[in-house]
Amino acid sequence: MIEKIAEFETLTELEAYLFQQTDIEGLRSKLLSEFSKYADYKNAEEWNKAVHICESLAIIGWGDNEPVEALKGMFFNGNPMTYFLNRFGEFRFVDAIWSKRKDGYTMEQGRTSFHASADDSQQRETILSDYITKEHIQDIKLLSQRNWIPKNPIRIRAGLSNCYENSKPVIESLQKDLQIALNRKMQPEKYGRSVNRIIITCSFSFFDDDHCKTNYIIKESDKKISSKNAYVEIQKMFSKKEIEKNGYFLRNRFEYGPFRKDTGRTRITIHFEKGFSELTHSEQRDKLGEYFIVALNKTSDKLKKKLDYDFELLMNDFTGILNDWKEHA
Repeated sequence: MIEKIAEFETLTELEAYLFQQTDIEGLRSKLLSEFSKYADYKNAEEWNKAVHICESLAIIGWGDNEPVEALKGMFFNGNPMTYFLNRFGEFRFVDAIWSKRKDGYTMEQGRTSFHASADDSQQRETILSDYITKEHIQDIKLLSQRNWIPKNPIRIRAGLSNCYENSKPVIESLQKDLQIALNRKMQPEKYGRSVNRIIITCSFSFFDDDHCKTNYIIKESDKKISSKNAYVEIQKMFSKKEIEKNGYFLRNRFEYGPFRKDTGRTRITIHFEKGFSELTHSEQRDKLGEYFIVALNKTSDKLKKKLDYDFELLMNDFTGILNDWKEHA
């Protein structure tokens, strides 16, 4: 079965093959049985088999098992890392850091972990960093899952941890309260399969010291301004001495990235001036909510013409969760 599904170069071909099968329940059972082996991968070949299985199960469904994605990323030193994530971004089964050898890649002893899962037949507990693995070098490209499981598509994050002191509790609440509520309460299964992530990055003004500061001056315009033109324009507003002293940077309020159909991702950046941090916490939450709604509405209006996706339901769900956060955070 794995050899067969690995033959297909595109997800379209794989999906066509899977839905040609007469016994989808039996197919799912076989794939889950194989996944139980390769979730505990020991080398590049076994990892790639796990990726193919996860892609197939993302298409036909995981049944009663918890869906996970098999993803390849990059460790801080540039080495590949591979891991499984559930819909809440929680690790499951084996995650590994890989070392490059002359003849290929091998998993690193001391940098491989195992994360407990209710679907683990052995019901093992989490073992961080010290999950036993042996050197097994293979000159094989490490794959990453090309499709995705249904999950909350809205990811809100701060571009930097720096901000003015009065904004810290609100920004912390974005992650500890709002993001968690979105992950738990959004209804991704009802929206469609076209969108994977809408990533909203909040870039806040900050002042750490005289040598580390950024204060955004907001250009309220839909026309994107380049870094070069931004510097020219801000010099018309302030002297070079003022710009350097205050760490001024001219930015659009909103910056919208392109939508990538292959990854299902798009990005939005929202810039915040120093005055944002001078508002009360309640006013900051209101302002954040206002900007999130504007950004998501514009993104929805652009994408709903191209994608089969229920943006109206997504916006209704998001607005309800957002309002609850503003009132109770």
